[in-house]
Amino acid sequence: MTAPLVLIVDDEPAMRAFLTALLTAHELQVVSASSCREADLQATTRAPELVLLDLGLPDGDGIAWVRRFRAWSTAPVVVLSAREREHDKVEALDAGADDYLTKPFGAGELMARVRVALRHRAASPTAPEPVFRVGDLEVDRARRELRIDGALVPLTQTEWKLLELFTRHAGRVLTHAQILREVWGPAHLRQTHYVRVHVHALRRKIERDANEPRHLVTETGVGYRLRDEP
Repeated sequence: MTAPLVLIVDDEPAMRAFLTALLTAHELQVVSASSCREADLQATTRAPELVLLDLGLPDGDGIAWVRRFRAWSTAPVVVLSAREREHDKVEALDAGADDYLTKPFGAGELMARVRVALRHRAASPTAPEPVFRVGDLEVDRARRELRIDGALVPLTQTEWKLLELFTRHAGRVLTHAQILREVWGPAHLRQTHYVRVHVHALRRKIERDANEPRHLVTETGVGYRLRDEP
């Protein structure tokens, strides 16, 4: 099988060189760009299966590039940026990015995010696996059942909608706005307390300790992520 192609978009030569060496060491193909214009050219001609994107580019803003790219491609985008403000993370994710990693980061953490993104790319959007399993957690979408260590756990309708959403996007960060839009509808985008209350209720059922969650983790100021690895 042909190795997945990753597009690196970063204006720093040293960062492009580091990422290229890391990805090729893990048997991935790599192309790179140092500007929005070059990224447009590489994306349209090479059709990458994953994009690693810096937001601060010399000829435009990376968030605007994500919006343009997302209008025609479903390839996952992982943002790699020195911007640490929660607002920037939320804006990038709401624009269509799949994940956000703040510089500096470790090689191991980056490759974990890359593996998650590529798994999502490989999965069929029309036929997701009916059963999601990780650790002691098992979610059967077809039967609408949750089991912990094999024991059936009842859920409310809202808890199930939340859990089903998280399992469909396991490994990805979901912002408060994305969760509200999917579960409660666009009329409730300001009701962030809905998410906090119902996520806590869901954690009490899927976590051994709701105050120290292992499965459904908080991305501070941004949203939540359901881990797809133990």
